Amino acid sequence: MASASLLIPSPSPLSRRLLASPHRLALSPLRLPQSPRLRSPRPLAVAASFSSSPSPLQALIFDCDGVILESEHLHRQAYNEAFEHFAVRCPPSSSQPLYWGSEFYDELQNRIGGGKPKMRWYFGENGWPSSSIFETPPASDSDREKLVDVLQDWKTERYKEIIRSGSVEPRPGVLQLMDDAKGAGIKVAVCSAATKSSVILSLENLLGLKRFQGLDCFLAGDDVKAKKPDPSIYITALKKLGLQARNCLVIEDSVIGLQATTGAGMSCIITYTSSTANQDFSDAIATYPDLSNVRLEDLKSLLQNALVASS
Repeated sequence: MASASLLIPSPSPLSRRLLASPHRLALSPLRLPQSPRLRSPRPLAVAASFSSSPSPLQALIFDCDGVILESEHLHRQAYNEAFEHFAVRCPPSSSQPLYWGSEFYDELQNRIGGGKPKMRWYFGENGWPSSSIFETPPASDSDREKLVDVLQDWKTERYKEIIRSGSVEPRPGVLQLMDDAKGAGIKVAVCSAATKSSVILSLENLLGLKRFQGLDCFLAGDDVKAKKPDPSIYITALKKLGLQARNCLVIEDSVIGLQATTGAGMSCIITYTSSTANQDFSDAIATYPDLSNVRLEDLKSLLQNALVASS
């Protein structure tokens, strides 16, 4: 296991550790509590005057990676295979190809949305690498963009191969919730920061063609200029859906997605994964380990309750 200009975090302890140890390609394990305390969904206390009112929920918007499928370990695998295929060495003096360990990648993907921004940030912090694409580290902006483009394209194709293998399944409760929403006349959308071609393949394989083609809105990272946590993708979705922010509920898995949602003025619930469980989701209206026990009526009540509380 569950995307104006790019917002790049300022150097952090993560950055300093990477710079201080340039030969280490993966960070030491994060010190996480063995039994993280996670927020339960907030209790509902809808005002009585709203109890007979029509539900404000008119659209349910899903993130893809981490929400519809648990995919981050698959993305990491594809990146590492790309680094090996193109003999990416960072620093260039390293005897082994670049390798992103699981603890490091969890932190990286929870800080920076989108594959190309991840690589730009990493190489910007740790030095641009040598590779079979450029024998010496690229110095010009155009060569650096070419390196990132080639790596991302190869990684995307490898990720597609993994999805096509049939070994990946949707996270619990996703398909039922989508079907219930469509059956109730509520619009269903997907907004992902990932590359469009890989998202389409994932959705076709995991949702099935009928559900995918029945989406009322589908946007990927290619469709907007700035990735999450920038709210552009959700603002664009609102325009395509023809709805107000108050009538939409977003399902995300990370704080980056949550920030993008709230930045667009929409309410958000979180279905966290093992790599996002300890993040601060205090701005979400509810958090869940997955959607297996979440019903459409629950979400209607949660959104109504949030609107009452904010009025």
